[in-house]
Amino acid sequence: MPAFDVAYVREQGQSMVIVPLDGQFEHKSEATQRKVAAELQVRAAAAGLAGKVVLMWRAGSRTRFIAPPQWHAFFRSIDLSWVAMNINKRLSW
Repeated sequence: MPAFDVAYVREQGQSMVIVPLDGQFEHKSEATQRKVAAELQVRAAAAGLAGKVVLMWRAGSRTRFIAPPQWHAFFRSIDLSWVAMNINKRLSW
């Protein structure tokens, strides 16, 4: 059963479940990316983690993410090192 280390944080008054993913995630179709996000949202809720799931991964020299538009400025200001330092929960698939 796959497991994901996540950073469960509260920023901008919002609970966020930030899931760092392998750079290969970049090559998945948008439909697959959305499906993974939806499944992780269900898993986060089942684990008692309130808040929106945000996926982050490295694509070349850039950090990419799937997050609500109002959070984009925040996610452009952090990177996967920040996420790694804030890992505090684990989700099982």
